[in-house]
Amino acid sequence: MLKIGIIGGGAAGLVAASFCKGDVTLIEKNEKLGKKIYITGKGRCNVTNNCALYEFFPNIVRGEKFMMSSLTAFPPPALMAFLNDHGVRTKTERGNRVFPVSDKSSDVIKALVSAATENGVDVRLNTTVRSVRKTEDGFVVACDGEEFVFDRLIVATGGLSYPSTGSTGDGYAVARSFGHSVVRTVPALSAVELSDNVKPLEGLSLKNVRATVVLGGKTYSEFGEMLFTDRGVSGPIILTLGSKINRYDLRGVRLCVDFKPALSPETLDARLSGDFREFHNKDLMNILPELLPKAVIPYVLGQCGVSGSVKGHSVTREQRYAIGYSVKNLAFSIKSLADISGAIITSGGVDLTEINPKTMESKLVKGLYFAGEVLDVDALTGGYNLQCAFSSGRAAGIAAASEK
Repeated sequence: MLKIGIIGGGAAGLVAASFCKGDVTLIEKNEKLGKKIYITGKGRCNVTNNCALYEFFPNIVRGEKFMMSSLTAFPPPALMAFLNDHGVRTKTERGNRVFPVSDKSSDVIKALVSAATENGVDVRLNTTVRSVRKTEDGFVVACDGEEFVFDRLIVATGGLSYPSTGSTGDGYAVARSFGHSVVRTVPALSAVELSDNVKPLEGLSLKNVRATVVLGGKTYSEFGEMLFTDRGVSGPIILTLGSKINRYDLRGVRLCVDFKPALSPETLDARLSGDFREFHNKDLMNILPELLPKAVIPYVLGQCGVSGSVKGHSVTREQRYAIGYSVKNLAFSIKSLADISGAIITSGGVDLTEINPKTMESKLVKGLYFAGEVLDVDALTGGYNLQCAFSSGRAAGIAAASEK
């Protein structure tokens, strides 16, 4: 019987352990398994996205082609059935997001741990891997005061996001030690920090707005919800933008917010004209709240250079055009993405050209496998990243147990 080691007890590692038939040892440096799973979906655990694969794949930002084989073999319905078989019923919510009916991520973790335990996996908690090397006997994994020797080894150590959950990039060092290339790691699904002082806007939540960034001759634009933080912007559309622009030098790049994307410039101008006529004796600062959140108005007027004390009847056509333009193109200067430690996931990782997409086995070292966030695969919010971790973990677990 093959002796198989799995380093990392997160989403990919636990699923690998559940499908891996053999003498399997799961090594986890934390005091419990699935720590990062626990915080996903704000504690509710958005396990997957219940959409057809043709809709799923475009939501993978990097690694779409690489993930086709493992996702086809273990798509969202198969994952949902697997969880149901282990006591977790699921429900599908807005945007095809799938959650446990209980809304408790802890139930998902219990199911995954139960599946691994039922498979006879030996779980070693509070065990930190210090080094991994290959000998004639196999893979020697040195931990504090103990060494393990395995015929096959699966590395599922996660990325660099949320290091308090154990994601500290350990797998990258293992990959490099075996000659693998590691694509530069950057934040994904990350908030954006701005050079502008947006402290007065902190906590302002916006719906049905459009955020746009122009970079490298390409336009990246998202419609939906966003919010201001003390240092920048976050929320669903900003996180998505963050994943699409994280390979660029962002210093000084403009982020433009359209507060009224449903209105054409002409329709907006007619609306402003009507407001200025109706409230002709009011100051602009007291007219524009009919159109915009009050906290935003000084930024709009500041950009177009119009005083908030100007009366409605005194606004010139040129000033009205400028106000309309700012409402649809309020620009902020990007400083950077938020630190990778606070990003939802990590972009970058083990180079996919060096990994077999069907088995997750290294093309450089026979018997060595990588799965989950340690790979250069990242996707958008909505359950896509966890599904990728589960699918790649399953592929690695099955392949590592194969006698071939």
